Amino acid sequence: MLLKYFKSYLAELLILLFILGNCYILVYKKDYFYPYNVIPAICLIVYFAIFNIEKLVFFLAFATPLSITLKELGVSEGLDLSLPTEPIMAGLMLLYLLNALVSVNKEKKFLNHPVSMIILAQLLWMGFTTCFSSDYIVSIKYLISRLWFIFSCYLIMPYIFKEKKNILNFIYCYSTSLGIVIIYTIYRHSLYNFGDKEADWVVDPFYNDHTAYGAALAMLIPLFVCLLFTKSISKPTKIILFAFLLLYLSGIILSFARAGWLSLLVAAGISFCFLVRIKLHTIYATIIALTIIFFTFQTEIFIALGRNNTDAEGGFSNNIESVSNISTDASNLERLNRWSCAWRMWQDKPIFGWGPGTYMFKYAPYQLSKERTIISTNFGTNGNAHSEYLGPLAEQGLFGGLIVVILLLYTAHLGFKLYYSITNRDTRLLSLGLFLGLATYFVHGFLNNFLDSDKLSILFWGFLAALVCIEIYHNTGKIESKSE
Repeated sequence: MLLKYFKSYLAELLILLFILGNCYILVYKKDYFYPYNVIPAICLIVYFAIFNIEKLVFFLAFATPLSITLKELGVSEGLDLSLPTEPIMAGLMLLYLLNALVSVNKEKKFLNHPVSMIILAQLLWMGFTTCFSSDYIVSIKYLISRLWFIFSCYLIMPYIFKEKKNILNFIYCYSTSLGIVIIYTIYRHSLYNFGDKEADWVVDPFYNDHTAYGAALAMLIPLFVCLLFTKSISKPTKIILFAFLLLYLSGIILSFARAGWLSLLVAAGISFCFLVRIKLHTIYATIIALTIIFFTFQTEIFIALGRNNTDAEGGFSNNIESVSNISTDASNLERLNRWSCAWRMWQDKPIFGWGPGTYMFKYAPYQLSKERTIISTNFGTNGNAHSEYLGPLAEQGLFGGLIVVILLLYTAHLGFKLYYSITNRDTRLLSLGLFLGLATYFVHGFLNNFLDSDKLSILFWGFLAALVCIEIYHNTGKIESKSE
């Protein structure tokens, strides 16, 4: 009887014990207050990881935009970690590996998909180049963080995205949380009269600068537009999506993130190509022709660009005009400086590179005095190579850079293939929105690099996983929305 009574009130007894423990901590061990109060959250995460991994992934998506790093919290100046997301990602990676050891992986189609094979090749090459790194500790840390991003944001997703409604739920979780960040940012920005200089830091502590924030907004805006045209989503949900679209457009305009604006223009151009049914090989031929024209007339082009001395300061129109300013705009000139350094670093180590994650610690000696700007530094404190293409080229050699390009080309192939082959209208629109979101990031990749952070990794790898799952599992049938 006593045992039966104990089991009936187990939850209440545990809560009482926790409260009594908290009282003891407050009186005798105040330094342990925060670690002690994290215990219930850890227990819940472990419970969901074992018994309901789907909800844990949705929580991860919701928590990511609101996550804060140890540096922002003032806890650490060395090792940096986003809380609570990166520990959860590491836990999901370990859970996936343990599950792979004790059972046969049932998602062989997903693992054998070309996108998965490209990602696996990238991880293997990253591990190989780590052995030749100029700083083993930095490269090992970088590799481990990339592994938990891939495992938690890509490899585990087929277990979630097998149900089409979960793709939408994943999007809703992340976008709702990011919506909170937008409202917080706009309110904080309004206190400074929406100044362009303040736009860079009003996103703290959630995003380290306005460019990463703008990249996240740009990835979701095309998706909202596509979902508004789906028939299977209810009208109340569409009203909410439209409100989100307006909020996100306001957020990206006020972010003064020029790369975000540019990426949306490219996404709009790709959408036009789909509307008029232009084939991918035609687009490739156009890009090659434009590249040839650029190199043929590069002297004249650079002279023309050099005449533009409009700085990003002074309002929205100035920011637009300053995109092509390579004569006085410090941000643009610093990117050129970083790209030049990456190129020279690759020339010194063309096969294996300097090691994953090492660029920011090794590029300083490669700066030329004539290319340095007022924001140049020798301490690697102002970001990385500002390129998802040149960064891997310098850090992982020629093959490292080629893998990123191959991933871009195959993702474009997959996006066009799905749009022209899927017969169900709603599924086609969902795949289009996901592909356009990825396209905005690939455009960002020419100007910035954010895949070393949880904020963009969960969107980028999650969108890729969703596209692959749509091709494998969801070529027909309607998308079901949980909100209906």
